Amino acid sequence: MKLAVPLVLAVIWTASLSAQGKRSEWPQHSEERPKPPVVLPGAAYTIAPPSDAIVLFGGTSLDRWMQGNGAPAKWRVADGAFQVVPSTGTLSTRDSFGDVQLHIEWAAPNPPVGTGQDRGNSGVFFGDGRYEVQVLDSRDTDTYADGQAGALYGQFPPMVNASRAPGEWQTYDIVYHRPRFGADGALSSAARLTVFHNGVLVQDAMELVGPTANRSRPPYTAHADRLPITLQDHGHPVRFRNVWLRDLETVK
Repeated sequence: MKLAVPLVLAVIWTASLSAQGKRSEWPQHSEERPKPPVVLPGAAYTIAPPSDAIVLFGGTSLDRWMQGNGAPAKWRVADGAFQVVPSTGTLSTRDSFGDVQLHIEWAAPNPPVGTGQDRGNSGVFFGDGRYEVQVLDSRDTDTYADGQAGALYGQFPPMVNASRAPGEWQTYDIVYHRPRFGADGALSSAARLTVFHNGVLVQDAMELVGPTANRSRPPYTAHADRLPITLQDHGHPVRFRNVWLRDLETVK
């Protein structure tokens, strides 16, 4: 793995309100919704975990992960990365988390296979499968705007398409704040996410309207404060590496 270099965050401020908006009037998964403009990211980078990080994958072991049913992790580990083994199911962290800063690097298969949503598809989920940051090969392919790489799936497209070519390593730096619920189970504050894709801001403190879902808008329902982070098996051999997080609820 290439040595870490300082992270230069190319913040795309001017696209923020026009590309996303806090609420969208577009139907979910609308093919007519304008696609995010393409922005070529800067040089590829990786970041070594800081001293207070919890390393979820350091290159050799999936001991901190398990299948969604609690069985040992079945995804393949090789060459400092791990890879989805199609049809084995979702991978979940053994530990549970609330507010976090998550760093994760991923690569879509090369040569690419399929089109649209059937091309290098996976997802990073918070809240035990409830809140998804989409993983997808969105370079030189076409799909609905709220399903592209960096989308908060089915709700908010990324401000821009900052994808690298299939096979190249890509980076997500995500700040997730869990939803808060009152003693009566009513929502006090929504889940909120900020996402940098390859150093480019693509989600700016966006508040989810509820759990992310395909062709539906489920409402919030009260759940535990701390839940596993999960990675999706969507049938494509997407690879991941250098996965670490900072537990923001313990550093305040």
